[in-house]
Amino acid sequence: MKPKNNSNELIITRVYDAPVNLVWDAWTDPQKAAKWWGPRGFSITTKSKDLRAGGKWIYTMHGPDGVDYPNVTTYFVVEPLKRLEYDHGANENQKALFRVNVLFSETNGKTTMVMTMTFETPQIAKDMSNFIKEAGGNSTWDRLGEYIEEVFNQKSVFLLNRVFEAPIDLVFKMFTDKAHIEKWQPPTGFFMKIIEGKIEAGKNVFYEMGNSEVKFYGRSTYQKIISPEFISFLQEFCDEHGKNVKHPGAPVWPATWLTSVTFIQEDAASTRITLKSELINENTPAELQAFVAERSGMAQGWNGSLDRLEERLERGVI
Repeated sequence: MKPKNNSNELIITRVYDAPVNLVWDAWTDPQKAAKWWGPRGFSITTKSKDLRAGGKWIYTMHGPDGVDYPNVTTYFVVEPLKRLEYDHGANENQKALFRVNVLFSETNGKTTMVMTMTFETPQIAKDMSNFIKEAGGNSTWDRLGEYIEEVFNQKSVFLLNRVFEAPIDLVFKMFTDKAHIEKWQPPTGFFMKIIEGKIEAGKNVFYEMGNSEVKFYGRSTYQKIISPEFISFLQEFCDEHGKNVKHPGAPVWPATWLTSVTFIQEDAASTRITLKSELINENTPAELQAFVAERSGMAQGWNGSLDRLEERLERGVI
């Protein structure tokens, strides 16, 4: 999420697999908003909420480090199921940091959310874009997607969205070319070596990952590949012979899980990916709990990998 052409605006687009009334309720009901509002690890307590033009939402965000962030949001436009306009970042001691305009629309049972954040200057927009990334602010809208999946589809999923300043064909190639994957996908501080296999639907790749202290093996079995729009693959941990095993550091982690990546070209020079991981087999309550509890860890791991992918794209390493 970066300002375009020296603009003073940041724009976020998300598509949620649920009707607009459910997404609207998740936004406007304070008890539901408490399930997802804020970056991963944050929670909120609402003091009061008056959802009308001129009304205020008074709440406190609680950081994972114990720091509280009081907020007083003022609504300027409230069009049920269609539009919200409000300010953000104000409290009793400071003025709002920016204005937010959110549009909601439904097509074929799915809701598109387009959020525009407007700042005083392009430089402030650029600085805030970097701050939001460093603070994990974009994960707020992934958490919303996870909450909606849980409520509407009765599924526990992990979601992560990223936008890359590169055309869709190139970004897709980085996810489907073994030489590229080895360079950006391993967690920070790890190496990756694909030992054998092909990235084709119905086939798999067997790989090794590690660092100076630990080494493990895994396999990705590709379910569907639609160039340049979609890939999905089953993931599992293995021993050195390719046999499915539990992760040595997470004995209750599920044996397999499904990851899919959807690619959308937002404009000629940028591509948004939506990465989703979910459980597809019968799992024990402990395995399900482990999956949900590890979503912050998955976000940290994948974001570290995607940061390296972003660096390679910016350097033109293709």
